Order: sequence, then structure tokens, then C-alpha cells
Amino acid sequence: MSKVVIVGAGTGGGSAVARALSTKLPSAKITLINPLPYAISRPTLPRMTVSDSNDLFETALVPYDKLFTNPNGTFVQGVVETIRPEKKGGSVILADGQELAYDILVLAPGASWEGPLDFPGDASEVKAFVTESRSRFKKAQKIVLVGGGAVGVEYAGEIKDEWPDKEVTIVHGDSILLNSAYPARYRNGLQKSIRARGVKIVLDDFVDEIPAPGPASIKTRKGVVIEADLVVSTRGPRPNTAFIAKSLGEDALDERKQIKVTPTLQLPNHPDIFALGDAINTVEQKQVMKAMAHGGIITGNIIAQLSGKSLSPYKGSPEVIVITNGKNGGKAYLGFLWGITFGDWFARMLKSKTLLVPMTRGAMGY
Repeated sequence: MSKVVIVGAGTGGGSAVARALSTKLPSAKITLINPLPYAISRPTLPRMTVSDSNDLFETALVPYDKLFTNPNGTFVQGVVETIRPEKKGGSVILADGQELAYDILVLAPGASWEGPLDFPGDASEVKAFVTESRSRFKKAQKIVLVGGGAVGVEYAGEIKDEWPDKEVTIVHGDSILLNSAYPARYRNGLQKSIRARGVKIVLDDFVDEIPAPGPASIKTRKGVVIEADLVVSTRGPRPNTAFIAKSLGEDALDERKQIKVTPTLQLPNHPDIFALGDAINTVEQKQVMKAMAHGGIITGNIIAQLSGKSLSPYKGSPEVIVITNGKNGGKAYLGFLWGITFGDWFARMLKSKTLLVPMTRGAMGY
């Protein structure tokens, strides 16, 4: 049997590849490795970590016990520390010393966030982490969110849903919320809807150091002083690629520590290793939908490679985003044709109400 090892088991990345290969490649042995015994549905985290007035802690952490569609799949809870490539295939070494051989290796290590999105790698600590995060938001009256991308906007909406009278400020380093991957009309519309809820926005400015949780007087790079009971980092993530550089050399990564990949999503010097998701250096926004598109290409390419057939390139995906503004609102942008935007009703129907939990659970076999 061909052995396919997948490192990282996010809902749209490694897990999706594992499930697809279990179905389409029943003659192969599929091993999925992840530090936690469940996948975290990341779109739920701003709501889950702000308040306990939801059941997300029970529904958005989805175990792997129903993921595989055939008995050819195995889940291994652990942390990969080393990759040992050989002329053909290779092996990975886990922190507990376990060694797993592969013919094909798939890297989907994802990225690390700060603040309330920085979930522990130990499952026994996760519930306490979420409880503590909720407690901090509940106690604070003045909250500063550092970073006005999608995460910062969604946190602002969730806080205002729970406590309309709390003072919420977003500090963002650009002249409009989000970034230039999206048209100004969409960004301005989103910014207007957030301001309408009483959220203050400080633009073209930065907070260089995030203080410890608790009351703080912060000073922005331009000298603006903001008094806060809680300062929360909602800045972008960093790729989890240190173990790759350690194993394969620094030249396996680009200057942003992202994994270099060819158009077929293989590592340039390692044709038996594929990579996908937030940690690769494709020029596009880092999103679950992008990881799903990568996964589809990689699944087909693994089957083709094991069959001696030619591989297909990843040609990119349109930019599509739905940003929630609490449970009942938000804005959507679909990068088709001239670029289409939708408002509250569309965002509520597609994401804000359920945060895609039923879809995520269905994709994991639940």
C-alpha cells in the first residue's frame, strides 16, 4: 500500500485532503497527524471566545472519529518535529519519538495567531483558555482591538452584540479597514457599518506592543493615547513552519517563513512533498476556502503521481470573503465579473447566523 502522511488537520486543509483520499484512494494508507484530537472551526472563534451565550465550544470542535470514509485512514494525535526525506519518500518524527514512513507527504501546518485566537496545543488546557477569554471580555468596559482585518471587525461585531454599551476601538495600519485585496467600495461599506454600531476606528496607525491582559494606557506609533481595560491582538497570523526549516533547510521557506511551492503545490526540491493552506507562499488571501481549493488540486495530484500521470497546476481562486458583524449582519464580497458585494441579509444567511458550523461538521463526517 502507498503511504500518505498528512501533517496538520484543519477543517478546510489537511482534514479535507484526508477525507478525499480515503474515498478516492482506498488502496492507500492515509495517516493524519494533529496536536489536538479535534479540528477547530476557526470562523467560530470570535464568537466562541467572546461570550458563553452559545454552544460553540460543544459544536465547533469536531473530532476526527468520523472523518475517514474507508478503513484505510488513521488519526494520530501528536506534534511533528522532524521531516526526513529520502530519495524516494521518507519519514516524519513526532515529539514522542514515533516515526511514520511516507511515500507522499502533505504539509498543512496552518498558522499561529495571537491573543484569544492563540489556542493551546494541549487539549486539556483548551476549555480553561476559552473560559478565561470570555471572562476578560465580560469584565472589560473599554476594549482595544489591534488590527482591522476580518478578525478585528468580527470581534468588534460580537462584542457589540453582547454588550452594546462597551467602548470598542479598532486600531488599523491602513487608511481603510481590511487590505487592498478588496475594492475600496467594499471596505468603505464595511467600515461604515462597523462605525454605525458605535465602534471607534483609528486608521493609519499602529500599536507595536500588546500589553498583558488587564487595564493599560497604550500609545500608538503616532502618539495617540488610548485608555483600555483590555487590549486584544487581532493582527494576522504567522505560518507554523519552524519544523520545516529545521528539517529541509531555510531555503524551503521564503522571506515571510512561508513554504515555497511549485504550481503543482509541491516543494521545489521535494517532489514527494505537497503543501497547502495558510503556510504556503501563493499570492492570495489566507482563507479556509483557499485551503479547500489547494486540497482539491493536491488530492488529484497525489492520485496522478501514484499512477504515473501528469500533475495539474493550481491556477488560483477568486477572492471571496464574508465578514460578520455580529449574529445578524455583515458584508460579503465575491470577486467574480466586476466584483459583487452583498449586505446584511446575505452575510446572515451564509455565515453570521451559523458560522458555517453545520457545513463544517458535515465535511468532517458528522
